[in-house]
Amino acid sequence: MATMGIRPDSQGKVRDIYDCGDSLLMVASDRISAYDFILPDEIPFKGEILTRISAFWFNKFADIVPNHIISMDPADYPEEFAQYSDYLLGRSMLVKKATTIPIESIVRGYLTGSGKKTYDENGTVCGIKLPEGLVEASKLPEPIFTPSTKAEIGDHDENISFERCVEIVGEDTANKLRDATLAIYNAASAYAATRGIIIADTKFEFGFIDGEFSIIDECLTPDSSRFWPAEGYEAGKVQPSFDKQYVRDWLRANWDMTGEPPHLPAEVIAGASERYQEAYEIITGEKFVPMKESNVSA
Repeated sequence: MATMGIRPDSQGKVRDIYDCGDSLLMVASDRISAYDFILPDEIPFKGEILTRISAFWFNKFADIVPNHIISMDPADYPEEFAQYSDYLLGRSMLVKKATTIPIESIVRGYLTGSGKKTYDENGTVCGIKLPEGLVEASKLPEPIFTPSTKAEIGDHDENISFERCVEIVGEDTANKLRDATLAIYNAASAYAATRGIIIADTKFEFGFIDGEFSIIDECLTPDSSRFWPAEGYEAGKVQPSFDKQYVRDWLRANWDMTGEPPHLPAEVIAGASERYQEAYEIITGEKFVPMKESNVSA
């Protein structure tokens, strides 16, 4: 597995974080997680694709909410990272430090996943009553904000009501989370529709940077969102997707969810990489060329 010779100060399922004093260096690895497990295989180009998709959206919606990016150019990074510039190119960003708000800001525009499960049980999603008669992949009457707690690695996030969100972070911050989440989702959904993509749901993370409410971490990537092709969309069935649901489906069919997760077959690794690249190309309108290769040809 490709990596650097500097130990990260903190590590998520996918990202390695390096403390640079008044900033952080976020590095997206090619690791992939599913069902709260980090899988033993990497997906080629995944880290770069996630980072570049996030940067695309951050830039697109900077007028809705500020973001934390300082630079994606390794030449701007602290000196100790210079020898790793080839590895960092495309998959990393130097960002402003933020006081993280301990809530996953989830928005759902369609009924699927855990939302579909609770709807089938009691007609609600995260305590929000929905109309009767909805089925798998039904479009909701309007997008809903369904926050969850942020769990430690290995634990499960817990879906919570808006009222509980208010108890955790206060009414003003909870309102900011809900309003920004819905505003970005609505703008992103409108844009994605022009590209033939349905954004079924997504999640954001927010924080305060020098007192200013800002979006942080990643934004509208295949890891944090469900992207469905608009062509062929039909409520009542599970939709094909450009996200890691492809890997989840293979795991569910080939693993009993006990012990350590199995290695992925070569064709699943290749298929996942192709789906990430396709997502990048559809969203940005540009062919995916690894930045390392484009630098060589420049």
